[in-house]
Amino acid sequence: MKEKNILVGLDIGTTKVCTIVGTRASESDLEIIGIGTHPSHGLKKGSVVNIDKTVSSIQASLEEAKLMAGVNILQATIGIAGSHIYSFNSSGVVAIKGKEITADDVERVIEAAKAVVIPSDRQILHVIPREFRVDNTRGIKNPIGMCGVRLEAHVHVVTGSISLIQNLVKCVEQTGVSAENIVLQPIASSESVLSNEEKDMGVMLVDIGGGTTDIAVWKDGSLIHSQIIPVGGNHFTNDLAVALKVPHAEAERIKINHGCVLQESVNQSAHITVKGIAGTRPREVAINYIAKVLGARAEELFDIVKTIIADKEFEQDITGGIVLTGGGALIKSLPELGEYIIGKPTKIGYPAPFGGMTNIMQNPKFSTVMGLLIESGRHKPIEVGKEESVQVDLIGKLSDSLKSVFKEIF
Repeated sequence: MKEKNILVGLDIGTTKVCTIVGTRASESDLEIIGIGTHPSHGLKKGSVVNIDKTVSSIQASLEEAKLMAGVNILQATIGIAGSHIYSFNSSGVVAIKGKEITADDVERVIEAAKAVVIPSDRQILHVIPREFRVDNTRGIKNPIGMCGVRLEAHVHVVTGSISLIQNLVKCVEQTGVSAENIVLQPIASSESVLSNEEKDMGVMLVDIGGGTTDIAVWKDGSLIHSQIIPVGGNHFTNDLAVALKVPHAEAERIKINHGCVLQESVNQSAHITVKGIAGTRPREVAINYIAKVLGARAEELFDIVKTIIADKEFEQDITGGIVLTGGGALIKSLPELGEYIIGKPTKIGYPAPFGGMTNIMQNPKFSTVMGLLIESGRHKPIEVGKEESVQVDLIGKLSDSLKSVFKEIF
C-alpha cells in the first residue's frame, strides 16, 4: 500500500454522501479499495443549508471508506453542483511570438479567453478548451508545435458562487480532509459514463440527482455546454408523498419498488398497499395512479431538456442522443418517455468498470463519484507517508477480511 498512490473521490449530494478510495500503480491501473455511503443531511438542491449536519454526513461516509480501505484519507476531489453554477462559452486571440506554438502561447491564449467580466461574488471553477484555431485552420485540439502567426482559443467557462463553494469546502475541511480539487459533477459523471466515441459523436448527458439534474453536452470530444436544472429525484418522491398522503420515506420506497413513468406499461388492475401517516390504516393504491404522478414530473423534466436543446440549437450536435444517469434515472420506463418527448435516442448510462470492487459500483447513482476518482487520478497523486504506514498496517488486516467478505457476497 505504501508505494501506491491513494486517490479519493467525494460526492456530496442532496440525498447521499459517497466516498470512494482508489489506488493506482500506473496511469491506467486504477483499483477501488474502499467505499463509504451515508444519507445526506444539510443540503438542499446541491447547496449547503446546515453546516453541522453536512459535516456529520461527510464524516460518517469518510469513516466507512477509511475502515474498508485501511488507509488514512488526507485529501479528496470534491464534486460540486447546485443552481448557483453558471457556465458560458468564451474565446481569446493572441499573436504567436516565435516560429512554433509553445505551451506558453497556449497558456496566454487561455488566459485571454477567460479574461471576461465576472461578478465579484463568483469564481471560475473550470476553463475547458473546446478547440484551438491557428491562422485559418479550425478544430485543432493541441496546437503545440504548429507554425502560425495567430492563435485563437474557444473555451467553456464554469463559474460558481464563492460563498456556496466556500461553505462546501469548509464542511469537508472540518472533517480533517483537504479539498485537493473541485470538479463540476456533470463533468465527473461524463468521465465515468461516456466513451470517447460518444463524446466525439455528440451526446447530452442528463445526470438526475436527488436535488438537481445536471446536464453536460459534448461534441467533437469537447464540452460545449453545462447546466444545472433545479429538478431532481426528490421532486418525484415529494409528488408521490403529496398525492398519496404518505410520509417521505414511504413515498421513496414506493418510487424505488413500484415506480414507473408510463401508465401504459403497468398492470392496469394491479394495486399495492401503502402505509399512511402514523395512526392511520394502510390502504390500497392503483399502480397506474403512481405512474400517472411520476410521469407528470418526468414530462416536466424532459420538457426542460427539450427547451434547452431548442434554445441552444443543439439539435444537430447531439447525434449520439441522450444518456441518462444518476440515481433518479433508475425509475422504470424513463428512457422510453425521454425518447418519445425529446425525439432522440435515449439510454441509461452506467459507470465504466475498472479494477477492484467496481462490480458493487455498477450503478448510475455512483456515476459522479466514480468520475471524481478518475479526475483525482489526473491531478497530483497522494503519497501515503511513513507516519501513516503504521496505521495502514494496523487497519490493513481488518480491511482485508472485510474485502474478502465483500468478494464472497458480490
